[in-house]
Amino acid sequence: MSFAPCAVMGNVADDDRSKLSTTERAAVAAAVAATVTVVLLRCQMVHSAGRLKTQLRARRMKVMQPLPAAGLDTAAICDAVFQVCCSMGCGGMPRTTPRWWVKRRTGGAWEDLRPADDATEECFCDKLRMSPRVFREITENLSPFLQRRVTFYREPLQPDHSVAYALYRWASGETYKSSTCNFGIGRATGVVAVWDVTAALLAVYREKVSWPTRVRKAVVLRAFTNKGFPNCHGCIDCTHIYINKPANGPGEDYFDRKRRFSVVAQVLVDLDLRVLDVFVGYLGSCHDVRVIHLSSLWARAEVGELFTGPPVMLPFQVQTSGYLLGDYGYPSSEWIVVPYGETSQHSSELWFHNKQKTARGAVERAFGRLKGMWRLFLRSHKTNMETLPQQFVAVCILHNILIDVGIPFDDNFLWEVDTNGVQRRVDLGIQRPSGPPVCMDSSTPNWRGCVDSEGCVGGADECPLMKAGGRCPRRPARQVDDASYESGRVGSGEDSTSECFVLASLCRHVESQMEFAVLRRSVVR
Repeated sequence: MSFAPCAVMGNVADDDRSKLSTTERAAVAAAVAATVTVVLLRCQMVHSAGRLKTQLRARRMKVMQPLPAAGLDTAAICDAVFQVCCSMGCGGMPRTTPRWWVKRRTGGAWEDLRPADDATEECFCDKLRMSPRVFREITENLSPFLQRRVTFYREPLQPDHSVAYALYRWASGETYKSSTCNFGIGRATGVVAVWDVTAALLAVYREKVSWPTRVRKAVVLRAFTNKGFPNCHGCIDCTHIYINKPANGPGEDYFDRKRRFSVVAQVLVDLDLRVLDVFVGYLGSCHDVRVIHLSSLWARAEVGELFTGPPVMLPFQVQTSGYLLGDYGYPSSEWIVVPYGETSQHSSELWFHNKQKTARGAVERAFGRLKGMWRLFLRSHKTNMETLPQQFVAVCILHNILIDVGIPFDDNFLWEVDTNGVQRRVDLGIQRPSGPPVCMDSSTPNWRGCVDSEGCVGGADECPLMKAGGRCPRRPARQVDDASYESGRVGSGEDSTSECFVLASLCRHVESQMEFAVLRRSVVR
């Protein structure tokens, strides 16, 4: 009996705690209502998406069926377009637009070159150095090497976009940061595009830079013959491509005569300025002699694989299979004709020097056209020897293509304005070695040339050519007096061309091989 009041009092306390206030009841009711609403909306969305997918599937099957001959159902087509838009909105189809985290591409200079923007031929020549027709032909040939697979992510660059960017970078000389902004692409994409286009050009147009054969060879030989050098195959010289100081390599190896860091490019051209052979990549401190000794051109010439045509017999029993014109930096050999020095030249030597320099000027004009149009190789590059030589060869290929199609060269490309606002000629990277003091007056005065039909002055025992077991190629058919010799009227007037070759090639070659002076006086008009 004593515990009953306590039990009654505990029950009353539990009932009081189980009761909710008005505010709590309202909050619970609102939460329940919100939960029910969310569940209902979600169910409706799922139901609507399923119904749209079903309708879209049925619509696709209907559209795939052949339409009646009466014509198209415009209302049905509009309805199908509406259904496709709804399906894309609810996630029924994969995205065709990039994700939010993909960087958007802008237009820039590429939009100015697209046919839809009515790009003019002048605009193409200014930005890409070629006409729209040539650009389309190159793009069509390179497309198999540049086409990329389309995925659900961002659409890859089209071949024409990649080719246009590579040409623009080579022509403008801009950095990757600046040029990629003009084309609305990222820097990494631009680097890959340039490398892809370079590899494609080397694969498709490799024959554009090659030794001339057949008809082309005949055209080259005829052009040099008209200039006074029969059976000459080209002019050779070196240019320097400037680079930044190597970070992890010996910088002194790249330090050239102009006290700049560079790599050497050896180029062989004809009188039409077409590149016949290119050898690029050696250190800027290398001399021209070392570069040509390391090139395949020297090896082919020494074994007789370079000049494969039939030998040509020049006057005075001089026989040659071919030769090149070079400057002072090249050695005297049977197939390289170099000029005399600049010191105290005889009148006949000066005449030959001017003729040789005029013909050899083709290689300097070729460098001007090559670097003037593709200005990337006028500025300094980062030391990346994996891509720089290949890019230079690719530009040489483009150089020949533009010559073949007749694209003219604007001489204004050879001039630029410096930081002080002064217009100056661009630096083509041609570094002239100092000429040796070789002249007629500085050599042995007794060597006056051939004076009788039996051989040279002093007989066969003193003539280096006769000692070598050959016939003196400078023996004229008549006796030569001092007056005719000093006036430069020795020999037939029409054969001065071949006699220039005798002077520069055979005599200089015998001098280098037998290590003493030989006939210095030329037999030219």
